[in-house]
Amino acid sequence: MTGSMSKIRVLVVDDSVVARRLLVNALSGDPDCEVVGAVANGRLALSRIPQVNPDVVTLDVEMPELDGLQTLAEIRKTRPKLPVIMFSALTERAADATLRALALGANDYVTKPSAANAEASMQQVREQLLPKVRAFGRAPVVISKRAPSPEPPRSSPAKSSVPPRVDLIAIGCSTGGPNALAAFFADLPANLGVPIVIVQHMPPVFTRLLAERLTSQTSHVVVEAKGGEALEPGRVFIAPGDHHLIVAKEGSTRRLALNREPPENSCRPAVDVLFRSVAGAYGPNVLALVMTGMGQDGLVGCRKIREAGGQVVVQDEATSVVWGMPGFVAQAGLADVIVPLNALAPELARRVTNGGKALRRDAMSASPRGDAWR
Repeated sequence: MTGSMSKIRVLVVDDSVVARRLLVNALSGDPDCEVVGAVANGRLALSRIPQVNPDVVTLDVEMPELDGLQTLAEIRKTRPKLPVIMFSALTERAADATLRALALGANDYVTKPSAANAEASMQQVREQLLPKVRAFGRAPVVISKRAPSPEPPRSSPAKSSVPPRVDLIAIGCSTGGPNALAAFFADLPANLGVPIVIVQHMPPVFTRLLAERLTSQTSHVVVEAKGGEALEPGRVFIAPGDHHLIVAKEGSTRRLALNREPPENSCRPAVDVLFRSVAGAYGPNVLALVMTGMGQDGLVGCRKIREAGGQVVVQDEATSVVWGMPGFVAQAGLADVIVPLNALAPELARRVTNGGKALRRDAMSASPRGDAWR
């Protein structure tokens, strides 16, 4: 127990005096955290890290002398495992730099408060930052590290040995999602012939830039949803930040719609909102994928998809940055299979290709699953 009682040591790096004070006050007010330093640039951070030995570093994206990306690259040379959370403005330039930081090995990011009110800003930082500091700064806080490996789920009564036809792939992810999505789409055949819809927890601007990055890095054209688009084979849509994405049935056509109804699981867009809607619009013909992410958004939606007769695949713990979202689904017995990141694309492609056909035994045994069936 003593290990779990020690405070998480945080080093704050930001060139703004106001931002440093905000972060220090937000973190110092939490009984789990101790701020062991607050410095104004990357050079100072690199010299301070060996002195204070932090458990987590919060790192401003835009700084003079050595910016966040350069500082992160230096940290990763000597401390590849040290958790780094980027602190980013809600601007196009900062969002682009943040996505590059995640690709360089940053664990996660939070966005700078837009509120002018000091108390509201403090509340926003606490709500965004503290759960991430706790998750990365102390292993026992992460539920999956102590949880037993989930048993492979038993098939639901609605399922038969012949898998349903797949007419839509719906994906939910959060922490670690941008890199995981890039790896997944790089491996996914471009001619699968089904539409794909994605909820990645991200603010406005970030989601559009993520779609552009995925398009430039893979053979798939990924676009931010605007609402009203028909879901046609091969099209890939991502929910825009601060909007829920839903699929609505119009006769034989399914269209996307956006709304700004209240957040669910503290998220907008929320995976649960999308998953509920696709279960209603597609019934058993949905293949859901839950990838790395903090929290349990997607759990309720996966239950709806399974009740409708659809399929659910989740990313495994070993390859997830945080095994929260996929872990909750797996531990609830809702996952058809638990698969490492490098095997997700082949697994989904096989399920789409085999949809409506009896699964061949050789195809099942040949599919790379790591230790998913333990």
